[in-house]
Amino acid sequence: MAAPRWRAAWRNGWWAAAHALPSPNCNARPAGDAGRVRLIVVHSISLPPGVFGGSEVAQLFTNSLDWDAHPYFAGIRGLQVSAHFFIRRDGALWQFVSCDERAWHAGASAWRGRSGCNDFSIGIELEGLEGGAFEAAQYEALARVCTGIARRYRIEGIAGHEHIAPGRKHDPGAGFDWQRLRRALGWAAGRFPPSDETVSGCDAAAQHRTKL
Repeated sequence: MAAPRWRAAWRNGWWAAAHALPSPNCNARPAGDAGRVRLIVVHSISLPPGVFGGSEVAQLFTNSLDWDAHPYFAGIRGLQVSAHFFIRRDGALWQFVSCDERAWHAGASAWRGRSGCNDFSIGIELEGLEGGAFEAAQYEALARVCTGIARRYRIEGIAGHEHIAPGRKHDPGAGFDWQRLRRALGWAAGRFPPSDETVSGCDAAAQHRTKL
């Protein structure tokens, strides 16, 4: 019997539909169930904030950003972060880290009582300003990649960075339409963050760490 078509779309955690640009900012997930992928985390990012279409986000994730190119970069100088995927305003999809590996996107975080979301999540960055609106092409690309991820991994939920690091992070923010994404995916409501509460559980010490 031939393997399902979706299996051919994945190779060692890399999705064929994305443009691959490997980042050095990653490491191995924990062994066993602790490192099993079960969560998708949605973020937003733009560099400098509110500026779209440049290469700065990719440069940040690949440790090639010119820290002197803009005054804002002085405040993040030396930061080493990454995400698994990045979706540009036009819907173009980039992948920086294999989904089988741990990207450095969540920082101090917790979801459903489990801390350290980097261990068991896949991070997706949307090009955008925290609290701002996102493009139709981005929602379409996000739905496609989430569907692809859920076919490969046993995803139990999806949340924003703001939900897994409440008070510390606020993205993607009020401009992100969770109901639109839910309709596009057709997933049950229980897999999405409640609209009137956030996920808690970070220990006090972890709240002081400031990874993106």
